[in-house]
Amino acid sequence: QVQLVESGGGLVQAGSSLRLSCTASRRMFSEHAVGWFRRAPGQEREFVATISRNGGSTLYANSVKGRFTVSRDKDKNTVYLQMNSLNPEDTAVYYCASRRTVLTAPLDVQAESYVYWGPGTQVTVSS
Repeated sequence: QVQLVESGGGLVQAGSSLRLSCTASRRMFSEHAVGWFRRAPGQEREFVATISRNGGSTLYANSVKGRFTVSRDKDKNTVYLQMNSLNPEDTAVYYCASRRTVLTAPLDVQAESYVYWGPGTQVTVSS
């Protein structure tokens, strides 16, 4: 079992930045690909970004490409989502999720492919 906890959310103004963290309870997190998803009020959950288990590959939703950056720190069992140039459309609960993969596994944007989920952290961007 892997437990994930997100942190770093908050209320910010448009144009601001936030860095979300996703910390795992076990060292085996290094064998997991990690995805970030979000759910805005009244909307379906959507893919935001994902990073491979070794951090060598990343993939972003078109809506955040060029503004968000996903990275990971193996020693801290933590994956980060740096969010710049935030706008009100980014307001949502952000979730991190992970799945154990092999080194050559392709990146996956489907939420159903992820096994472990954090409880989420609220990000609110005011105009």
